[in-house]
Amino acid sequence: SFLLLCFRSPLVTPLIFGLLLQAPLTQLSTITQPNFVLLLADDLGIGDVGCYGNDTIRTPNIDRLAKEGVKLTQHIAAAPLCTPSRAAFLTGRYPIRSGMDAINDYRVIFWNAGSGGLPPNETTFAKILQQQGYSTGLIGKWHQGVNCESRNDHCHHPLKHGFDYFYGMPFTLISDCQPTETPEMDRAFRRKLWLSTQMIGLLTLTAVLGRLTGLISVCWKTLTCLALFSLLFFISWFSSYGFVRYWNCIMMRNHGITEQPMVTDRTTSLVLQESISFIERNKHKPFLLFLSFLHSHTPLLTTEKFLGRSRHGLYGDNVEEMDWMVGQVLDAIDKEGLKDTTLVYFASDHGGWLERQEGKRQLGGWNGIYKGGKAMGGWEGGIRVPGIFRWPGVLPAGTVIDEPTSLMDIYPTVVHLAGGAVPQDRVIDGRDLLPLLRGTVAHSEHEFLFHYCGVHLHAVRWHQKDTGAVWKAHYVTPIFSPPRAGACYDRGFCPCFGEGVTHHEPPLLFELSQDPSEAKPLSADTEPLFDTVIRKIGRAVEEHRRTLTPVPAQLSVSNVVWKPWLQPCCGTFPFCWCDKEGDN
Repeated sequence: SFLLLCFRSPLVTPLIFGLLLQAPLTQLSTITQPNFVLLLADDLGIGDVGCYGNDTIRTPNIDRLAKEGVKLTQHIAAAPLCTPSRAAFLTGRYPIRSGMDAINDYRVIFWNAGSGGLPPNETTFAKILQQQGYSTGLIGKWHQGVNCESRNDHCHHPLKHGFDYFYGMPFTLISDCQPTETPEMDRAFRRKLWLSTQMIGLLTLTAVLGRLTGLISVCWKTLTCLALFSLLFFISWFSSYGFVRYWNCIMMRNHGITEQPMVTDRTTSLVLQESISFIERNKHKPFLLFLSFLHSHTPLLTTEKFLGRSRHGLYGDNVEEMDWMVGQVLDAIDKEGLKDTTLVYFASDHGGWLERQEGKRQLGGWNGIYKGGKAMGGWEGGIRVPGIFRWPGVLPAGTVIDEPTSLMDIYPTVVHLAGGAVPQDRVIDGRDLLPLLRGTVAHSEHEFLFHYCGVHLHAVRWHQKDTGAVWKAHYVTPIFSPPRAGACYDRGFCPCFGEGVTHHEPPLLFELSQDPSEAKPLSADTEPLFDTVIRKIGRAVEEHRRTLTPVPAQLSVSNVVWKPWLQPCCGTFPFCWCDKEGDN
């Protein structure tokens, strides 16, 4: 018969066996709304994770995710700093589109009492999943703003952006949160303020002594005004910078403050406890858990159990503790029988902070073979991050994909899987990753990715799919200090513009598939396609810029500055203090 002939055919038999082998990956249609557990580390370098080549920091649980799922080796953050990168992650859009990238040197949200933040008209993936019937929770770091016009309007708060439940920091961890650590926030500017205060005070004191001794002739009214000015100048800046721990280092549950200032000794256990509790409470309906780790950002809060365990000091201890937390969350998923119906994702918001040091202690991450780090919008070390997906039975285990992907891709991927639709009234820069992750397509949908430093375009990558080449053109690069140091150690951060950068004409060009470390720039003499590639990328930049529309700058100085009337306060301002977790 015809059927018998078909089965005897040498061409059909391998096909049938192939289809049988693919059976475990055909369950997608039977899982209409999977759960999502999104794990985002803070300042973790791609070189800090075992499955990305680190053999000295132990990360067995993150490595297990990669072994049981799909590892991306060219996963790119849309910005090299926390606030803009996370805005892009939540909205699927370059942060310049939402006004969440900097036009000045203030490149992140600086205060809980600032007025800038993720605009209310932006639609996060959490908001769409909420509309699809999901329980949505954010545990950990937010750093997307709190208020707009009054202390309790919470216009930028997670609960206004699609999350049903929030427990964590509306701001970000900084060393000021740990009383034993050297203050970190705006350190250089604070030094200048202290110096100015001392000079004004010395001038006032000298004038008073001169008047008393008769050496100078100045009326007491003038001296009184000078002394009053000195006092007001001191109060004007010390009222904010002198109380950073109380203003910024707070913990919230939904709209209420639970700790002001936060009690750092118990932060890790509470974040983990809240994450597991959210899974347990919502196991009978679809849920989205966004666990936004406070690890591995300074001051590297690490419990005593993990101190001294790693071979990389406090930073390594902190990463190993975060890996243990990942394991605890995975165990909770397994315990509730949710492993096969839950898509787990792990990444970092950007590269490791190379310049973060105290004396001989390295407190920032390592970016492996990649040049640069945190705050550098163009170099790979600032934007190439770990990216791991696990979904047993749907995604093929042990797969490695070396295609350009973005943190912005999470947006359309989870929205599609939840049965929702991405907004049609705005540009969405992310692409649905599911076909690539499942192996039904060979290439990423991204042809070009644009690498910003603030609002300044520093570099562009072009994935030439027909050849497999990944070209990257740098228009602007930071000037390392000291020279050839690989980072801006003299500044603490590399700048985006001004005297601290070099503009390249023609652009520096690299072929990343051959030179991932960006060590050998190409030229028209060494690369026959040089002019063609530069022209192609230039046209892509022009087309991209035509899609940009003016929006309010959320990180302008007027939005970033501390405003006492916007300060979240547990008590009567300025006497803000509470410890509701301790009371419980």
